[in-house]
Amino acid sequence: MNLTAEQKHQRRQAAYNAALEHCPARQLLETISSKWVTLVLLELAEGPRRHSELRRRIPGASQKMLTSTLRSLERDGLVVRHLTASVPVRTDYELTPLGRALLGVVYGLKEWAEASMPAVELARLEHDQLAADVSGTSATVATIPATKWNNFSHIEP
Repeated sequence: MNLTAEQKHQRRQAAYNAALEHCPARQLLETISSKWVTLVLLELAEGPRRHSELRRRIPGASQKMLTSTLRSLERDGLVVRHLTASVPVRTDYELTPLGRALLGVVYGLKEWAEASMPAVELARLEHDQLAADVSGTSATVATIPATKWNNFSHIEP
């Protein structure tokens, strides 16, 4: 059975549906959505780094978590590991072209998060106050303006 180019394209698209549990694209999204992955990519965007440098520059990252994250990124082809024969052995990590291609998305997400924090903090405050009022632990609920999202109307969904 010969398929048209359009049919082949549709089959390839159906094969990678991130909404499906066992889709490889979903597994990749789960990997790259980790906060540690994002922080490592942002650090490596500045150039190659040693493991110890990354640990110092990413507060809260344990040696085990950082090693696991770097191995995962290396497996997915986003990071390459360079070993230099010395005592002790020097290990440097660097973004691959595929990893660099992901930086635009990571920078966009970082910029969105930084710009959106005032609205997120306001939403959290409103949610927590309403939850406290419903549970009876708070007698007053602050009035939150209905226009709280107006500062972000320029952002396309």
